[in-house]
Amino acid sequence: MVFTTTEIEKIANYKTWSSKKKLDALLKMDCNMYCHLGSDSTKKEREEVRKTSRKIYTAIKSINEPMGTLFLTTMDIKREQ
Repeated sequence: MVFTTTEIEKIANYKTWSSKKKLDALLKMDCNMYCHLGSDSTKKEREEVRKTSRKIYTAIKSINEPMGTLFLTTMDIKREQ
């Protein structure tokens, strides 16, 4: 269950939602993707989730810059290890 860029942007651009509600929805999307990965998931599936997760974190950064930056930095550090 990987979300599209359109779905991510749709949530990030809602005018009637508060920033907190947008962040909660985006983080829930991220959580759902990782929860659906299992030991039988292929490397391609894992990379696809990782790429989508990065898009979600970028959207979060547009709403709350410190939080989004922290998520992206942590993702980059874990990638280097």
